[in-house]
Amino acid sequence: MNQMFRADTDRAQEFEGRVIGMINDGALCLTVAIGHRTGLFDTMAGMAWANSAEIAKAADLQERYVREWLGAMTVGRIVDHDPDTGTYRLPDEHARVLTRDGEGDNMAVAAQIIPVLAGVETDIVDCFREGGGVPYERFERFHEVMMEDSNQTVVPNLVDKILPLVDGLVGKLERGIRVLDVGCGRGRALNSLAAAFPNSTFVGYDLSDDAIAFARAEARQQGSTNVAFYSRDVTDLEATVEAAAFDLVLTFDAIHDQADPMAVLRGIRRALKHDGVYICQDIRGSHHHHGNMDHPLAPFLYTVSTMHCMTVSLAQGGEGLGTMWGCETALSYMADAGFSSVTQYELEHDIMNVYYVCRP
Repeated sequence: MNQMFRADTDRAQEFEGRVIGMINDGALCLTVAIGHRTGLFDTMAGMAWANSAEIAKAADLQERYVREWLGAMTVGRIVDHDPDTGTYRLPDEHARVLTRDGEGDNMAVAAQIIPVLAGVETDIVDCFREGGGVPYERFERFHEVMMEDSNQTVVPNLVDKILPLVDGLVGKLERGIRVLDVGCGRGRALNSLAAAFPNSTFVGYDLSDDAIAFARAEARQQGSTNVAFYSRDVTDLEATVEAAAFDLVLTFDAIHDQADPMAVLRGIRRALKHDGVYICQDIRGSHHHHGNMDHPLAPFLYTVSTMHCMTVSLAQGGEGLGTMWGCETALSYMADAGFSSVTQYELEHDIMNVYYVCRP
């Protein structure tokens, strides 16, 4: 007899209920992402009780789609519904974490990761069977979503929380230093710094031509002349970067998914002046599966690793370290790359990442 038929019935039923919850929550991630992208949450946050037609009109959307979306939001207990009047409202407590003007982080931004990853599911299944990886260009809207995430996690905290990890760094930026951002994406963090510190000069590198084009356009729009962006593969940074050219190098969740993380780290080490500093934001977690059992975002992060970070590295013939390469691995790589001092910090505003301050 098959072993599974002798399973504990209560445990099996409990797990079945958990799987049903997973399916429902996964589906809600898709509809929450739609609510964010269409502006429905933002619209409803400013409204009293309203019916589907009124909500659709206020959001300038099609009523039939809004009505069905409201069904998902109602049964998902995200939106309140009064069946007697046929009206709906977004509770203030929910608006706080699902709108662009909420007091905390907009969690609907993170929900968008699920449909982005779902778009490459078939490619990932093929990789399970045949090996290889899925390249960056297959991920639609990836840089757009990452920019939104950066707007919450990195940009508003740069000057007050991240840069002060290094004593005197803000003062040096005010006086004027050279800064490099490796894996800058759409450049939102670097453009923010360029505007805040006009006496310093800033350079951003990223593999994506589209992301670099966006960053350049934004720099022009804000009138920054002290920032430049370049589309390039940073795998050869160790051999091509100008030695001792930068006072500060930054990476934001950009090392673990590189094709050759060690070469990039060595290139960063080469790029730094002898008294320079490297600030690396990367994923907080353990290299060991059992070490992440209590991590609040571990299932999400391993899924992101399987369907993005690991596979884009493998697509370039890389190591495929994955999102959960772990703090142990990160510290080992940084030491092997030639950094003599690495200090690790956890910041209250960011439960997903750890910050490393590295010196040559």
